[in-house]
Amino acid sequence: MAESKKRRMGRMLAGIVLGAGILSGCAAQKKNAEPLRRSEFLLNTFVTITLYDKDEEKLLEEAVKLCRDYEEKLSKTVEGSEIYQINHREAGVKAMEVSDETAEMIEKGLYFSSLSDGAFDLTIEPLSSLWNFTGEVKEVPDARAIREAAERVDYRKLSVEGNQVSFLDDQVSIEPGAVAKGYIADQLKAFLKDQGVESGLIDLGGNILCIGSRPDNTPFKIGLQKPYFDRKETVAVLNITDQSVVTSGVYERCFEQDGVHYHHLLNPKTGYPYDNGLLSVTIVSDRSVDGDGLSTACFSLGLEQGMELANSLEGVYAYFITEDYEIHCSDGAEALLSE
Repeated sequence: MAESKKRRMGRMLAGIVLGAGILSGCAAQKKNAEPLRRSEFLLNTFVTITLYDKDEEKLLEEAVKLCRDYEEKLSKTVEGSEIYQINHREAGVKAMEVSDETAEMIEKGLYFSSLSDGAFDLTIEPLSSLWNFTGEVKEVPDARAIREAAERVDYRKLSVEGNQVSFLDDQVSIEPGAVAKGYIADQLKAFLKDQGVESGLIDLGGNILCIGSRPDNTPFKIGLQKPYFDRKETVAVLNITDQSVVTSGVYERCFEQDGVHYHHLLNPKTGYPYDNGLLSVTIVSDRSVDGDGLSTACFSLGLEQGMELANSLEGVYAYFITEDYEIHCSDGAEALLSE
């Protein structure tokens, strides 16, 4: 009975267009001034931080610098970062010391890898680097190369104890993409709240983290993007207060070859993109790192198992959009939908 209710609701909402994908900025202005906003290209995306109750440019400058500092520590592509050093360590190195922040992020990635029984795997880097979804030339890699890369993926060969990261295999490497932005967003929010910010938005390329509510004490309005359509087209709008909204979908980094659609959400076991009938999974949670990891994990598990996982976690709300554009809501998720 509950499942059929979710399906009926999905059919109703999927046809609605409610404006911008992130609707909060246009409606949530300070009482006496325009919001204070700064955008920078960081983390291989556009990072936008908006303050609604503070008119202090210095705060934005410090927040952007903090984001850049984390990128230089957690990015896999920035030479000299701790993740880069891990992925380019010499053969035979069995352990490395890292910062508190890197250790904590890796622990989170391993937690979601274990929680999903490897459907999401922090060590998928050999595969994610093999597939090219952002360059000019996009094509399916050689089947043998995919098979060999998939054999290198296994989160159980990586462990963290204190600040020490240990490896059971020289071939283990880390893909932080599914947890790093969420982790960084949480650190930015903590910094801004320590500085007295009570109303703001942190947008790390689609990872949305709200600080408090709008200046008039009403929730922020966050739109769920309609897959494959313009970002301004949404299938539903959520009422969000002091929470994170993160989406994993098949429509951002993708290409088509020989009539087959390929996207960046890869199955660690096969090496190829998941084909499970889902277009996207959106997670609302208190912490952005949880939404980041869970949106990928729940997508990877598919509708039935992903919904089961979301329902097992307190304070987590999930929205699954299937290929027929129906929305399937986890327990309690309907309450966040805007009328």
